[in-house]
Amino acid sequence: MIKYDAVVVGAGNAGLAAALEFAQSGKKTLLIEQHNLPGGCATSFCRGRFEFEPSLHELCGVGPEENPGTVRTIMDDFGVKVEWKKVDDCFRVISTFSDGTPMDVTMPSGADEFIDKMEFYVPGSRSKMVELFDFLDQIEEFVNFTAEPDYDKKELMAKYADVLHVGAYSTSKVLDALGMPAKAKDILSVYWSYLGVDMDRLSFFHYANMVHMYVKSGAYIPTHTSHEISNTMIERFRELGGEVWYNCRAEEFLFEGKKCVGVRTAYGEIKADYVLANINQDIIYGKMIPKTVPIPERELKLSAARNRDFGARMFTVYLGLNKTAEELGIKDYSIFLEETMDSVKDYENLKKIDTNNYSIFLCYNVANPGISPEGTAMCSFTTMFTAADDWNNIPQEDYVKVKNKLAKKIIDNFEEKTGIVLTPYIEEISVATPWTFARYLNVPEGSVYGYITNDWDSILARILTGEKDYPFKGLKHIGTSGERGDGYSSAYYSGKFTAIAAVKEMNGGNN
Repeated sequence: MIKYDAVVVGAGNAGLAAALEFAQSGKKTLLIEQHNLPGGCATSFCRGRFEFEPSLHELCGVGPEENPGTVRTIMDDFGVKVEWKKVDDCFRVISTFSDGTPMDVTMPSGADEFIDKMEFYVPGSRSKMVELFDFLDQIEEFVNFTAEPDYDKKELMAKYADVLHVGAYSTSKVLDALGMPAKAKDILSVYWSYLGVDMDRLSFFHYANMVHMYVKSGAYIPTHTSHEISNTMIERFRELGGEVWYNCRAEEFLFEGKKCVGVRTAYGEIKADYVLANINQDIIYGKMIPKTVPIPERELKLSAARNRDFGARMFTVYLGLNKTAEELGIKDYSIFLEETMDSVKDYENLKKIDTNNYSIFLCYNVANPGISPEGTAMCSFTTMFTAADDWNNIPQEDYVKVKNKLAKKIIDNFEEKTGIVLTPYIEEISVATPWTFARYLNVPEGSVYGYITNDWDSILARILTGEKDYPFKGLKHIGTSGERGDGYSSAYYSGKFTAIAAVKEMNGGNN
């Protein structure tokens, strides 16, 4: 039987970061991945002459070299060099304001610029926006404070009482308490879909942490799709002495008593002092813990509760166009096409295929002109589903017809609302449904966001409960179902800092 200091299961974003942290700490580390490529969602695929980005819209937490954000800092710490392209604007949104007036708004990156533009669209909003962004600064300080494994909880309570106070409240309640004007609140609500929870339930802490990074430091994309990030991380991992097994599926965790001591794979058993699993917790507890090992009652209750709260199930249309963005009249990197700015109503509409009229359009060439062959453009449309019932009930023989019908509806809606015609210039099209993501990523119902972060299961609650979420010695889960929730930046953070805690425990300290 082969023995390692650490085994990381799953080479997604969190798994890559965890493996690098172990290797950099001098641990003999094995990374196993069920597919033949690293990255999970952070990869690429080819159709014809186009190499498509499967999932990344834009990455927050990168920041410029002179003022790096969390992601750039993590990559620098690992010695991972990625070529980045900055996205100029935060977003454009086409919808209807809550008062019924037409809405076509473009918001820039940069806190001052964002506040100035909000004042332009919503006169009189400046003072409330300044108050909001001052509070967002405090939340950023809180996140950095809790990043240290041994942070003082008494000091935390004393310094960040206001942050902790709002942690139990939804984004809508906090914005209302600030007296945010209705139209400004509509504009601020655009990003709710990036977290997959409507504004009335979305934890303000989670919303604030993400939006602040996007607005303050801007968004970035890798020059050569997110496959560049994953491949560069793998190369660095190997330079540090790490070992990677592809096409290797983890089947069950090995235990001695209540301690995890390794993994049984399709290629045999692997012993390890520590295992980090980039796997959804329902799969861990439902399929991968031996029947002889009792699962704590707390985890059974959490699993039962979270089963009803899977995050967004993704649906994406990828387009390779035989005209350039300029020829097509595309000027915006991202356009949110929302039927209503009432996120609660939208969340309900996203439960069914027929009522789903929401999408996010991206044209990668606007931020990265060389991403597709000369004379072409590469775009995508993404929507999500907040329930999987409709997809569960589609007869197999109707699957292709249903997904193509929805793809056409999304494209038609874009052409009608923007006046930009794409259909005659489609050279390549590929459609990924929730079941595509479920099959490729091994996530329940295609819920790439893990569990929704709201109410009792908010990001702040997860941070403060900490070790209670890891009931088995020698085994921790990482990724979107971890304490930081969904998103690339959250996953990198989850992998790195969970591995730091594991290394400390392996070296004889408290976890």
